[in-house]
Amino acid sequence: MQCCKILNLPGLVTEQYPEGIGPTAAALSTGLGQYPIIQKRTFSCCREPLFIKALEETGRNQIIIIGIETHVCVYQTAADLLQKGYKVQTVADAVGSRVIANKKIGLDRMKALGVEITSVECAIFELLETSACPEFKQILRLIK
Repeated sequence: MQCCKILNLPGLVTEQYPEGIGPTAAALSTGLGQYPIIQKRTFSCCREPLFIKALEETGRNQIIIIGIETHVCVYQTAADLLQKGYKVQTVADAVGSRVIANKKIGLDRMKALGVEITSVECAIFELLETSACPEFKQILRLIK
């Protein structure tokens, strides 16, 4: 998300039922400053009207997903985004599940649907395209 900020890319942040399971950990939420948090109770973000409205307002059709739980919220969101015609990438080293087997199952299921599985560095360098851009050094410091 910090790289998205540097590159002036839109980002959407959701939080699953904070009243019941607690807010996003401070270590993660601290870096989300400019992105408002959309609270949800549905597992798929696409079933939350505020998320869909915010997504449509970005005008983007290529989506990069990070988050938890890989096999539940991430999977269901990716599947729904594909059905809506979006091109979806899930960042394998930026998603997680409490049980490692569930993460693998979620990634495998997404891949079977046609979701591209990528890594943080793959996604970032695809967005940058060149080391000659002014943001390169700033982003390089983040990923080293």
